[in-house]
Amino acid sequence: MERRKLRLEIDYQRCQGHARCIALAPELFDVDDYGNGKVRFEGALAPQQLERARDVQRNCPEYAIRINDMETDNDG
Repeated sequence: MERRKLRLEIDYQRCQGHARCIALAPELFDVDDYGNGKVRFEGALAPQQLERARDVQRNCPEYAIRINDMETDNDG
């Protein structure tokens, strides 16, 4: 079974700088120059990072965290 390649993204239109993503997963997120969260890396999430990313996604009060399939998502 082939694993899907998933990438982590932040919707900067929604992010209000609560920084829960940074508090919950500092290995995945950092703070930008405006105090909002930003993803620390480009590319696919490693399998061991996925559950942590989903936990952050569930805890974002602005629903700004996205986990997208790199193969089918054409937003970027």
